[in-house]
Amino acid sequence: MSVTALKPLTYGAMHFIVAIGVAYALTGSWAVALGIGMVEPLIQTFAYTLHEKLWAKAGAAPRPHYHHHAPMPHQSETA
Repeated sequence: MSVTALKPLTYGAMHFIVAIGVAYALTGSWAVALGIGMVEPLIQTFAYTLHEKLWAKAGAAPRPHYHHHAPMPHQSETA
């Protein structure tokens, strides 16, 4: 399996573990923690998709990152 395919799977697993751990710490109940841990990531997936669509609709695009020593596009090399 490629790293590109493996990374989202490991992130998803981590998300479930964190959600279950936080829910258990707050409730003290494994049953409640497992329920929250299974539902929260699913809801978060839909919320993230909606968030991205709203930002795309608003016209927000990521700005390119420039190295602090490199000239900005509007600067000449001789300036």
